[in-house]
Amino acid sequence: MKKLLHTPEGVRDIVNVQCGKKLTLEQQILKSFHMYGYHDIQTPMFEYFDVFRKEIGTVPSKDLYKLFDKEGNTLALRPDITPSIARVAATLFGGEELPVRLCYTGNTFINHSSYQGRLREVTQMGVELIGDDTVEADGEMLALVIEALLSVGLKEFQLSVGNVDYFSSLIEDANLDEDAKERVICLINNRNYFGVEDYLDKIRVKRSSREAFAALNGLVGGLEVLKAAKEIAPNSSGIMAVKRLEKIYNVLKMYGLEKFITFDLSMTGGTYGYYTGIIFRGYTFGTGDAIVKGGRYDRLLEKFGKESPSIGFAIVVDELMNAMNRQKLRIVYTRKNTIILYDDGKTEEAVSLAKDLRKKAKNVELLRKDKKKLLEDYIEYGKRYYAGNLIYIRKSGEITMVNLVSGEHKVING
Repeated sequence: MKKLLHTPEGVRDIVNVQCGKKLTLEQQILKSFHMYGYHDIQTPMFEYFDVFRKEIGTVPSKDLYKLFDKEGNTLALRPDITPSIARVAATLFGGEELPVRLCYTGNTFINHSSYQGRLREVTQMGVELIGDDTVEADGEMLALVIEALLSVGLKEFQLSVGNVDYFSSLIEDANLDEDAKERVICLINNRNYFGVEDYLDKIRVKRSSREAFAALNGLVGGLEVLKAAKEIAPNSSGIMAVKRLEKIYNVLKMYGLEKFITFDLSMTGGTYGYYTGIIFRGYTFGTGDAIVKGGRYDRLLEKFGKESPSIGFAIVVDELMNAMNRQKLRIVYTRKNTIILYDDGKTEEAVSLAKDLRKKAKNVELLRKDKKKLLEDYIEYGKRYYAGNLIYIRKSGEITMVNLVSGEHKVING
């Protein structure tokens, strides 16, 4: 018996109606991007390894899928699209002095070797605003994320918003070296604040810094946490980071979308090391992972030769679909084929009818009837694949029209 091939772990096939629903979701999100003035861009699925090297601050090298070209250059499947956009912006838009708005849809690839069942290939849709360092740009990013999620029918979600400059001010005040910084970030990302206190005590960090890190656990909520954060900020950099968040909140109020925001001053930037200011993650019910990842990366383009402040985000389409399915939210898939079923000898009539319907922008599927199958078999087939109507041209010339939604039959004599 011939062995059937299947997909590798972490990737999957998406077919028929499920694929149609995914594409519908992507079209709705893309419409939101376009309404905010963003222009489409496509970048390669693989790039030179240097685009994702450690200094860039993207996914760790061990989690990349690497390959080689004929000249021996090391390439990598993109784990993250932002560095690719930064490369394009630094080269093709190197001389542009006004802001550039770009949006994309593409698959990313991360070898999550330690995560059983986690997808290694996911679709991301995102935007990048290049050349704008204003609070208004930060507010626009958050507003666009919120409106894009609302446009697909999601209602119960929150954006956790922080500022990595605040966390950096605590690191600076505690005088932590790189190893200690990485250890603290790991503990905080795991919400292990007891572990943070114990570790900082062990390496003899001053008491005020230990207390500031311990307080991060409580700095999650509304505007009130910003006031508390300012009180324990160790220096002017920390205070300015909080004031920036206050200004962003005021911009969001202008959009009328502030209720979707929760502040979290413990946000560190996570996997991505290129974030420099505001950082945010979107969460909803039905998935353990963030459905949105974004933030400001004012120094990333410098790595590719252009100094330009920038901010962006990515919506993880696969996680969003999982959440919507679990929340029983309907993704409206409107495409309904018309099936033209015909007996042997009626090919010309069937093709002629199909041509007429297609000229009227109707989707038509032609099927020659198998003598061993009944009309009911084709009706069930049509329902299974979301067809709207079935037209059966019999050998006698009689035509049977079936509405697959209502079940109504209509017979026309030839």
